[in-house]
Amino acid sequence: MVDSVLPGDSKRRFKILLVDDSDVVLHALKNFFEDFNFTVVTCADGLEGLKTAVELKPNIIILDLMMPNFDGIKMLQVKKVLVEIKDIPVIVISANTDKRNVLAAIEAGADRVISKPLNKETIIRCVNEVLGEKLFDKEQKTKIISALDQAEMVAELTKIFLQTSQHKKEQLLLGLQKRDYKLVQTIAHEIKGAGGTIGQHHLSKIASEIERKDAFTNTDWMFVQLKCEQLVQGLNKLEEEYQLSLNGKIN
Repeated sequence: MVDSVLPGDSKRRFKILLVDDSDVVLHALKNFFEDFNFTVVTCADGLEGLKTAVELKPNIIILDLMMPNFDGIKMLQVKKVLVEIKDIPVIVISANTDKRNVLAAIEAGADRVISKPLNKETIIRCVNEVLGEKLFDKEQKTKIISALDQAEMVAELTKIFLQTSQHKKEQLLLGLQKRDYKLVQTIAHEIKGAGGTIGQHHLSKIASEIERKDAFTNTDWMFVQLKCEQLVQGLNKLEEEYQLSLNGKIN
């Protein structure tokens, strides 16, 4: 088992567990913490996160609140009764940080709740506060944020997001065809989280409207269908813009 560690300690490495259903968010956070010499392990849902936490014994867990299968609240509730991991601090991240969600997360055992899209300075501050130690020195902080780094990061995350965009569109259309609202809601949730991370806030807004809608009547389904069509159009436009940007670089 690897000992716990401060990032600047060359002999040991600090361990962090990231739990989120968005590949884009996991990629961004993993790159961020690995830049500071953290040992990073990622999971896509709360159940997998619990199993990994028991095995890894991370120093801290960063957990998405809203996941379609075993969500963050459920993971926190189970974690509290597991003796071997109950004292590991948890920072919850969520696109929906209204008062009710924040209170629910804190009551379930979260140490901090921060909102998406994620801000690197906020992450640093919360990690430092939760662990009671200054884990990022000034020299490291100077390399965190620059306009060029930010643009390159967004471009890389957009590329990752678009690798699954065709599948997401197909799943949305399948869900509409079968009137499978759970499937539609799941895909909308994935797009909502990733959209904010890559700066496509209009996609996140549309996806959020779909996710919140209770589609039980014909009128509700007309609304959901309209929003899904808008979402597909938005994804198509993003794909076109990304391809144009690549062609511009090649030319």
